[in-house]
Amino acid sequence: MSSRRRSSMFNRWKQQNRNEQFEGITEEEMIEYKEAFHLFDKDGNGSISSKELGVAMRSLGQNPTEQELLDMVNEVDIDGSGTIDFPEFCQMMKRMSKENDSEMIREAFRVFDRDGNGYITAEEFRYFMTHMGEQFSDQEVDEIMAEVDIDGDGQINYEEFVKMMTA
Repeated sequence: MSSRRRSSMFNRWKQQNRNEQFEGITEEEMIEYKEAFHLFDKDGNGSISSKELGVAMRSLGQNPTEQELLDMVNEVDIDGSGTIDFPEFCQMMKRMSKENDSEMIREAFRVFDRDGNGYITAEEFRYFMTHMGEQFSDQEVDEIMAEVDIDGDGQINYEEFVKMMTA
């Protein structure tokens, strides 16, 4: 196979991969990501080095080590350039957003699980549903509990809670 053909195949693969990097990102998120990218890209060369990433993170109150910064860059550096270009930055931001969503769900679970035993009992669920936010009748709480409690053990475990929150 000629080097020109290999190069053409690689470029086609790279373009397809870049299109997948933007999948699932809304227009609003894209605008926010572009603004953030330009703030991080201090020298305006179209990519973010580990040094630029470090400056940005320190300005946000973080204090990553040089190795942590290199690891962060390498984690999303698909093209092996040693820097983060815009499509790679979008991937990183999308991943961080999912991690934040996951942390919010975890924190909500802790709020429901008043005794901290790792399960939301019917009583804990009833308390939260009748005292916080909207008022639900006992019957409505029982119906929701029955729907969420997939394994039927009378309590909601973390996996069941995640399914409820993401449905």
